[in-house]
Amino acid sequence: MKQVFNPFLPLTEYIPDGEPHVFGDRVYLFGSHDMAGGTSFCMKDYVCWSAPVDNLKDWRCEGVIYRRGQDPLNADLSHALFAPDVCRGPDGRYYLYYALDFVSVISVAVCDTPAGQYEFYGHVHFKDGHVLSSRAGEPYAFDPAVLCEGENVYLYMGYCPYPPRHLMEVPKTYTHAWVYKLAPDMLTIERGGTPVAPSYSNSAGTGFEGCEFFEASSIRKVGERYYFIWSTYYNHDLCYATSSSPEGPFKFGGRIISNGDIGFGGITKEEDCNNYIGNNHGSVENINGRWYVFYHRHTNGTSFSRQACAEQIEILPNGSIPQVEMTSCGLNGGPLCGLGTYPAGIACDLKSGVGTARGDIPHGGIHPYITQEGEDGSSSARLYIANLKDGAMCGFKYFAPAGAKNIAIWARGTAGGEFVVTDGKNIVARVPVSPAEGWTRFDAPLACESGAGVDGAVKAAFPLFFTYHGEGYADFLQFELS
Repeated sequence: MKQVFNPFLPLTEYIPDGEPHVFGDRVYLFGSHDMAGGTSFCMKDYVCWSAPVDNLKDWRCEGVIYRRGQDPLNADLSHALFAPDVCRGPDGRYYLYYALDFVSVISVAVCDTPAGQYEFYGHVHFKDGHVLSSRAGEPYAFDPAVLCEGENVYLYMGYCPYPPRHLMEVPKTYTHAWVYKLAPDMLTIERGGTPVAPSYSNSAGTGFEGCEFFEASSIRKVGERYYFIWSTYYNHDLCYATSSSPEGPFKFGGRIISNGDIGFGGITKEEDCNNYIGNNHGSVENINGRWYVFYHRHTNGTSFSRQACAEQIEILPNGSIPQVEMTSCGLNGGPLCGLGTYPAGIACDLKSGVGTARGDIPHGGIHPYITQEGEDGSSSARLYIANLKDGAMCGFKYFAPAGAKNIAIWARGTAGGEFVVTDGKNIVARVPVSPAEGWTRFDAPLACESGAGVDGAVKAAFPLFFTYHGEGYADFLQFELS
């Protein structure tokens, strides 16, 4: 049985800042493009992935759709392609909006098909010809999002570091996310900007306190409501606000997801979160009648190797979106099968014996991290969890009971101890491990009589948590339920 994990693309593909869009009978994922062990954000050209709307287990790479050097402002390839968005314009063509890293210009490329070869089209500008954000006092141009309704086109953008500071020779404004109405030519500003969401510096009394706008603008229309989505100053979450108009005013709604599960299940502090946190960027999309949130997680112990994940969400009749947790099975349509072999790289929970951290993780220290074995782009490359030391835990959610009686793990390293496996309530196995230079299989029986979820008679989906106790460190490649 084919299944889809989180991350849902091949485990050695790194697509952050995901914007999913359904065009025709396929969903297309547009995003930035990181690499394993990258030294900065978005080091590669834009690629696109797509899947049939009725089979989210069948993603294919559409190839490179736009290269860094195609923008005339980047002829020397000194800049990276930051987070993009795509919409279908009034003329039926597809328009890709993006900003080169810290150039503060919104660029546009165009193509006749969603995932074909885009060609540079122009820079967003005012009617007098001057480019948006080229003059002092104009908002910083960053992370564009675009909405097209017939002849009406709306561009959202903004960047609000705190404390506000000048990042350019020409001083910019860092106070809000903004919306501009564009002409049908997709480039010319007809009116705006209009503030959409406040920053940390001016949120008092707005209802956005604690979830102020930082970056990662995204926009969707759901029924008669417009949803503006962004990443907050705290940087690990995606929040939303709603309005009856694309130009606002927008009312704060809540948090959709956190890449550390902060705000879910009673977790309120970073030190208590379920996973290592970093910046987040994504959006929501209706695919074949179901709503999903797309987001990204961090790997390789850096901020620069991010991977696309997704979870099913519910949009309630009153317009609210309850926060969802990170899982290992987001697009699978239900829990993973409780039999089979699973890569450790799909862990949705990961922490050391002293908790988690934010941002980069020094290798060789106390913290475990998901990393890649093999060269970036190699078909033989694979993910594993490195550096599990005493008290470190990795978790996988969720599995459907299937009568498994045995569990095996593949590990290597200097570890001398055991992995204690629980289903969140009970210890279901103790897997002894010993030092090994190469990947070595270690087995243990499952205690079915005590493990809710591992007995085929139990109907509830269950998680599996692996906690290492012992000396040295263990690298963890995969596990098998049989």
